[in-house]
Amino acid sequence: MSITINLLPWREEQRERRTRRFYYFMVLMLLLGVALGWGIAKFYSMQLAAQQQRNAFIEAQTRELTADIGNLERYKADALRLGEQLVLFQTLQTQRASTVELFNALASSVASGVVYQQVSRNGAQVSIEGVAASERQVSEQLRRVADSRAFGVPSLSEVESDAEGGGRQFRFDVEQPSLSASAEEQP
Repeated sequence: MSITINLLPWREEQRERRTRRFYYFMVLMLLLGVALGWGIAKFYSMQLAAQQQRNAFIEAQTRELTADIGNLERYKADALRLGEQLVLFQTLQTQRASTVELFNALASSVASGVVYQQVSRNGAQVSIEGVAASERQVSEQLRRVADSRAFGVPSLSEVESDAEGGGRQFRFDVEQPSLSASAEEQP
């Protein structure tokens, strides 16, 4: 007697089990892939947010430093301007003393009958215009200026008759040595 065993249903059942296991495994891998993808996306999102915060901090610091640099430039310009003003004030202070010295020397050297009409100074060079009754008084005035220790040797530029005809108008230039010496001492 022979027994026949049909293994076909058993094989079919085994195949279905293997197919189900494969599908479960595929679904599990799909879910694992989605979870892994979501985790990586979340990680990159956190890294991006952190980098954006760092960038925002750097931009804020850059703006502050740019403002500080602008303030520093203004402070430098102010310091330079103040330095220039200080030099100007020192020059004016020096000239103030020399102006007083100039007028004191001019007042002490005026000859009788001579009237100064205009006195101007450019650096150490002093230009004087005046009126005298005669040429002798003009000569006396030039001698007195030359004898003064406050002035150098005068250089007569012109002498002409007064428009009214009563005297002589004259003009001469002279250097004030004390002012030129103090100008050479300053840097």
